[in-house]
Amino acid sequence: MSLLLEPLRTAYKAIKRSLTPQQHLFYGFLAYVLAGTILLRLPWLQKTSAPLLDHLFIAVSAVSTTGLVTMSVFDTYNFGGQLVILALFQIGGIGYLVFTTFLLLSTTRKMTAWHKSVLNTEFKLPETINIRDFLRSVVFFTLIMEALGAVLFFMVFKTDGVEIGEAIWLSIFHSVSAFCTAGFSLFDNSFIDYIDNSLVNFTISMLTLCGSLGFIVITDFGLLLRRKKHHLTFTTKIVTIGSLILLTAGFLFFYFGEPVISNLEGSARVSAAFFQSMTSMTTVGFYTVDVSTFILPILLVTIFLMYVGASPSGTAGGMKITTLTAILAILNSRLKGYEKIKFFGKEIPIERLYVATAAFIFYTVLISLGTFFLTFSEDFQFEALLFEVASALGTVGLTTGITPDLSVFGKIVLIILMFIGRLGVLTFGLAVWSTHIQAKKEQTSENDLAV
Repeated sequence: MSLLLEPLRTAYKAIKRSLTPQQHLFYGFLAYVLAGTILLRLPWLQKTSAPLLDHLFIAVSAVSTTGLVTMSVFDTYNFGGQLVILALFQIGGIGYLVFTTFLLLSTTRKMTAWHKSVLNTEFKLPETINIRDFLRSVVFFTLIMEALGAVLFFMVFKTDGVEIGEAIWLSIFHSVSAFCTAGFSLFDNSFIDYIDNSLVNFTISMLTLCGSLGFIVITDFGLLLRRKKHHLTFTTKIVTIGSLILLTAGFLFFYFGEPVISNLEGSARVSAAFFQSMTSMTTVGFYTVDVSTFILPILLVTIFLMYVGASPSGTAGGMKITTLTAILAILNSRLKGYEKIKFFGKEIPIERLYVATAAFIFYTVLISLGTFFLTFSEDFQFEALLFEVASALGTVGLTTGITPDLSVFGKIVLIILMFIGRLGVLTFGLAVWSTHIQAKKEQTSENDLAV
């Protein structure tokens, strides 16, 4: 038997050596999408049958941790199907190589050059953070936070009178979905029924913010607590400050500018405004207010928050805060005539600026093209199409309600955008267009903005 398998092993190793790290990520996530689609297609995992394209859409949405759906997850899939979806967005949220490499280190304590190369492409780490510390932080922090979130959710659902078995499953599913910023819910109206439930709002916000801040930031803060001489990286400072600014600005717009939220009273108004700002920036995609009721200016604010996104190396999508800060630093320096590009008094290396500029241009082009294509095939308002595209590429999952009614072509466009959004626009570009030598030399992605 081993003699028969040996040619396959040799062929696999040859193929693995011929691919760039970016291509490994591309084909790795694609493999999970295809496997997920095949599993979701199985009749014994479904409550009702659905077209193959819709199963593919759900699989891509789960792996990309987007949360856009063309049909009800609860009404379409039974427990087995829902478990497959949970597994897909868990893998998509923390990176498909993280668990396998962590298990490798736990058993053999050896990491191959291939693992280091691909992991360094998906999670570009500052020199002050060791990759072993990083992997342990990712796995343990993920499990701890998801377990804590499940306990808090269970308290809510049990209080609402949900049967114990169902309450346990609802708690686990929504906890993992929140931490991975996946936005998948077993409630067809997301968390509208819990708009004024402080424990639900706190639990989702806590899980989502911790996941979206990024594993680099979490590891960095962890090292700061354990090591007195450790200093926070520039990336951590930028991500933390940027997140606070965006959250606050979004909250103020929603609190004062959106009539649906302004008409609420007391804590409900505060909770709804903060939740919508948080869910847009962290790209989690849950909602407590129907997005289709938002006025146009607030839709544009939401699109901007989804466009920027959160931290690199986290579970959130979007263009990333680090990219935005680099672009702002370039603009500020050019307007003031500075020779060097600085942000918060720190000079940004030129190669980081190249990465930020390329990411900004490519990301904007993809949103423009995606919207352009949908205007040909879909009969919806322009702002609804733009919102849908921004949500898909940013792996957010918020929608004005048009997703189930999209044409076959429209669904395919969103599938492509969600997949690109999970990979990262530059990682996708390098996987598709770069030569092996060029990609190996550059080893670049949006996460290279960590300094």
